[in-house]
Amino acid sequence: MGTLEQIWIKRVTRGPMDAVAEAQLDEGKGLAGNANRGGKRQVTILEREAWESHMAATGGSLDPVRRRANLLVSGCDLKNSRGRVLRVGECRIRIWGETKPCEQMEEALPGLRAVMADNWGGGAFGEVLTGGTIRRGDAVLLEPAES
Repeated sequence: MGTLEQIWIKRVTRGPMDAVAEAQLDEGKGLAGNANRGGKRQVTILEREAWESHMAATGGSLDPVRRRANLLVSGCDLKNSRGRVLRVGECRIRIWGETKPCEQMEEALPGLRAVMADNWGGGAFGEVLTGGTIRRGDAVLLEPAES
């Protein structure tokens, strides 16, 4: 079982990521107050362990907020999780795919985009199946795959 370490809300496209201690996940929409809502990319999730690996590979020391994901989790391997459900506290997020790194990663740190490109290194994205309030410190669990 993992932990929700950080929550960030992007209030405007390409705008700053605001750290919050708790947030509301709205079923079928995403994070309340976030610029990107609806569709299958309602919430973006980054693994702390992957970010630390990227920093080691590039010699960088960027704060994970620079990834521009909504949630930072630890102890939860998101690789190849497409179609699975991530439980965050009492909320549930269906993982639809891998978040590919964009040009902003290269702007943040030369070489970062290439390092993130493989093996779900940019994190995952999904849609909210069960909404509610999430808080830093909530338990995070990738539910077993349906057979």
